[in-house]
Amino acid sequence: MGACDPGLSETRALHVEDCHTASSTGSGDVDVLGTPTILGLAEQACVAAICDDLPEGQTSVGSWSEIEHLAPVAVGTDVTACATLRGHHGSRLEFVVLVRDGDDIVAKVRHRRVLVDRQRFAAKVEKLAHAHADA
Repeated sequence: MGACDPGLSETRALHVEDCHTASSTGSGDVDVLGTPTILGLAEQACVAAICDDLPEGQTSVGSWSEIEHLAPVAVGTDVTACATLRGHHGSRLEFVVLVRDGDDIVAKVRHRRVLVDRQRFAAKVEKLAHAHADA
């Protein structure tokens, strides 16, 4: 296992279907690739970029994103999201993701993930789940 050094990258692909559209995800009323789907695809690429390099016992959680949606994408189109780790500041990982339709950039995403201890994070989530169930 490494240290999640800058330069790690990974690409994820998506064939845009009706379930990925703005109207289906509740982010608009048009049948084009929705922003929530773009964010999900970007996160998948970021997670994949570091999965083999995470320190033992750690995972990452998304903590912040900024999306610049540049062009509409129609149903039936294949898009790719290429995530590159740009910086590692303590436990904070900074990514840039370019989402493309062929050679055209249709979205730019800046995404931040934080490294956390997997067991402590899972315990915290379980504690919260029990608190909500008891409420």
